Amino acid sequence: MSVHRGEFERIQDVIASVEPDEPLTAREILDLLEEHGEAFDSTHQIATILGRCAGSEVEVIHEHPYRYRIYPD
Repeated sequence: MSVHRGEFERIQDVIASVEPDEPLTAREILDLLEEHGEAFDSTHQIATILGRCAGSEVEVIHEHPYRYRIYPD
């Protein structure tokens, strides 16, 4: 599965508009995306995109389940 920069930007834009107080799971992020009219295939796709952006733009919190904190653009 290739990750396009636009996919991360779509996720980042929705999360920025919601401004969550806590890190979110891939399921919570997928649900928010769907509520905002953004179509993604699965939580696995979300986790893959966010995992590839880990570091400066995404903090991955290695709990069970993983949680993600996405930093604004």
